[in-house]
Amino acid sequence: MTTTDQALTVQDRIDRYWSDRAASYDDHQRRPDRLPLNDAAWEDVWAEALPPAPATVLDVGTGSGYVAFRLAALGHDVTATDRAAGMLERARQHAGDGTRVPRFRHGDAVAPDFNDGAFDAVVNRYVMWTLRDPVTALANWRRLLRPGGTLALVDSTWFPDGLDADTTDDFVRWYDDEVRSALPLAPSRSIGDTADVVAAAGFRGVTVTPLTRILELDREYGAAPGHEVRLQFLVRASA
Repeated sequence: MTTTDQALTVQDRIDRYWSDRAASYDDHQRRPDRLPLNDAAWEDVWAEALPPAPATVLDVGTGSGYVAFRLAALGHDVTATDRAAGMLERARQHAGDGTRVPRFRHGDAVAPDFNDGAFDAVVNRYVMWTLRDPVTALANWRRLLRPGGTLALVDSTWFPDGLDADTTDDFVRWYDDEVRSALPLAPSRSIGDTADVVAAAGFRGVTVTPLTRILELDREYGAAPGHEVRLQFLVRASA
């Protein structure tokens, strides 16, 4: 890591990594051989997790917008945020001139800048493991939800052997020792760690559902380059 890199905050370094990865990450998400099956499977996941459409939904850490577009396709009114400029650029490119598309905004997943009670649901996918402060994030998400609002997040135990398992140059550069030490959920061996944090933040009725259909697709088509196939989970709760 250069001296210039070291001057960046932990979150800035995380943002740089994901911004640099935006093109390859998005291309993998939208592989044409898998895309129709992927869209159908994920729309079923979110349809079962969220209130009936149209609901006002905030997708924090949206990346290139894959989840946000699936939610919009289900009829929801979607706002989506991310701090990685490269990811947001990709998401906005996909928005095009559609009649029902998410609103994409630059924003911090840990401290989203919206009014209290502004949303029926807050969602995210593959965000919890890389949050620098999940306790604060969850408290803020709960504040944004209307009474009885829904939290629905998807994640897995991506690094049960520690983040040192990823030795790719970009990951090592940006996810340095300081960043790794700031991510409490990254080395979790059980999705129960995430569910426990959700409950501790005051959410009720926390449930954990294994996403076996997504696992089957990953086994058939392969995980992202450099990643192992792992069972993913939907964690759902109410404010």
